[in-house]
Amino acid sequence: MGYMLKRRFRNEHSMRGFKNFLLIFLSIGLYAISYGQACTDIGQNPHSAFPVCGTTSFEQHTVKFCGNRRVPGPCDRDEVSDKNPFWYKFTCFESGTLGLLITPKDLGDDYDWQLFDITSRNPADVYTDPSLFVACNWSGEPGKTGASAAGTSLDVCGGYGKPLFSAMPELKKDHQYLLLISHFTDSQSGYSLEFSGTANITDPKTPRLQSAKANCDGSEITVFLNKKMKCASLAADGSDFRLNTPLVSIVGASSDACSGSFDMDTVVLKLSGPIPTGNYILSVKNGADGNTLFDNCEVNIAENDQVDLAILPVAPTLMDSLTTPSCLANSLELVFKKHMRCSSVAANGSDFFVSGPVPVTVTGAYGNCSADGKSSIVTVTLAAPLSVKGDYQLQLKQGTDGNTLIDECGQESPPAGISFFMQAAVSADFQYDVTPGCRTDTVQLRHDGANDVNQWVWTFADIPSRFEQNTTRIFATTGQKGISLMVSNGFCSDTSEIALDLPPKIKSLFEAPDIICASDKAAFTDRSVGDIASWQWDLGNSNFSMQPSPGDISYPRMPGEKKYTVRLVVTGVNGCKDTSAQIVTVVGNCYIAVPSAFTPNNDGINDHLFPSNAYKADNLLFRVYNRFGQVVHQTRDWTQKWNGELNGRPQPAGTYVWTLRYTDRDSGKTYFLKGSTVLIR
Repeated sequence: MGYMLKRRFRNEHSMRGFKNFLLIFLSIGLYAISYGQACTDIGQNPHSAFPVCGTTSFEQHTVKFCGNRRVPGPCDRDEVSDKNPFWYKFTCFESGTLGLLITPKDLGDDYDWQLFDITSRNPADVYTDPSLFVACNWSGEPGKTGASAAGTSLDVCGGYGKPLFSAMPELKKDHQYLLLISHFTDSQSGYSLEFSGTANITDPKTPRLQSAKANCDGSEITVFLNKKMKCASLAADGSDFRLNTPLVSIVGASSDACSGSFDMDTVVLKLSGPIPTGNYILSVKNGADGNTLFDNCEVNIAENDQVDLAILPVAPTLMDSLTTPSCLANSLELVFKKHMRCSSVAANGSDFFVSGPVPVTVTGAYGNCSADGKSSIVTVTLAAPLSVKGDYQLQLKQGTDGNTLIDECGQESPPAGISFFMQAAVSADFQYDVTPGCRTDTVQLRHDGANDVNQWVWTFADIPSRFEQNTTRIFATTGQKGISLMVSNGFCSDTSEIALDLPPKIKSLFEAPDIICASDKAAFTDRSVGDIASWQWDLGNSNFSMQPSPGDISYPRMPGEKKYTVRLVVTGVNGCKDTSAQIVTVVGNCYIAVPSAFTPNNDGINDHLFPSNAYKADNLLFRVYNRFGQVVHQTRDWTQKWNGELNGRPQPAGTYVWTLRYTDRDSGKTYFLKGSTVLIR
């Protein structure tokens, strides 16, 4: 209590003043008694949440003190709890955004909220599983709060000065949601709740009667509704319903669901006496409360909506139907027209016997039992799946408990049998053969078609599926290839897949120098791939080699440069061949020299200034300067020669200084040279 008093004083001191704080202090006596107590009223727990829809405004006039149970989520603060809570539930029928507005009756009150997605979950999981979080606003400020287009975050956490409106969350179609509204101000003043946004949380289904049946002695009728209806719309005297007979009258109506929630989908009508055997019509009318039943959006069942009601003589319930067994079924599901007493089902399965093309052992049986110990479905379990094709029969017999099955009216079902057919299980395992080629590989894929398989789907990563029983695939590339097959006989299906590894093809590859100085020995390195059996080199200089990587190859010295084509033919162990070729340039001189003079007169003789023969110079930088120290030429490519011009203008005759920096490719040493050259015109 001390913590809460401190928190509220801080809030009031900053926003409403000491006067309101005194009012809170006066209410502490009542609050101290109830604060922290478990919430017992319906609507104040997740499992009994108020059902709401998007078309109506919900009014909560007072708030009961209770709760304060921690709620997990992105806000790691002690005050994130279901303090003085109400819970609301709804379903999203069309995806979109959800806006909500909570308006306190007293705008000085602090309300907070958090939204959860509880699809296929127990509502109580909101207390333990933070992954159910969708959006929240735990601002410490008083006033209106909710989710709107003005919000910038889905998780506004606690603290003063925080925005009261969060961003609108995106709801998903067919998902179920819970909304917690927590009242942190220690008063019982209520609020209104309204929804907006593009998501549809209003059930579009028109409310109607679905079916009706009488109990065993005909004194009550259970009415099944096609959707949840509000308990508050049901007249307790049964005046919402009419029977087309003067023999009995409806004297009361109730629903067990209404003891712990706000809505129902079944109603039990109490009759003035047993209704005789026959066919009747049960219809809806406006009751003494001025309305028919209505759903959570207050849409009424139309007057005179009706269902047929057949009252049959009390008779034993026969085995009615068998849910179609699945492939490789290891259980059988029996469906009865009436509810059967679960106590009459022998747990060891001795009420049943299965015959067929192979022996079948029944290991147990059980019902999908309701709270009153009855079930319309009985499941029979088997020792092994039914994998053999053929006709089977499930027979009901007297079990070790001394009876067959007994229905809700106390009638024992006579021994009987239900026949059914089982298709054999199938296997998608397939065979394949690989025929390797020099350029492509051919893979033949086969399935045996056993057990009446009539559908095949071959799936590859790079081409459309194929649907024949056997198929051939040609692969132009090597490496791992995924192949899967799905087969079916119309009842059973199976899938199999393999990762087929196709080895690399023979490919000729080699490393060769781009430039060879005639004074140097050349080396060629094989980089071919595949399972190679032999190498055949044509070195372009009338020399040949059968070695994997021939080295110390000489080329004749000659002025200028000459190009040679080097070829490598490799042969694989399977006889496949592949050829590659590269052009190498042999130069007569690799000694770098810069001329002492040049004449840029375009006569084709000594027209340019450059470092000649810089074939093996890496990281080269050549600069030329005039007598003023200005750079008139600069290049990192020695073949880019200076023509004696600067910006297109001929430079005057005279002496020019040059510098040359480079790294020798063979030794790795860096050199810096400097000299001068005369430009002659």
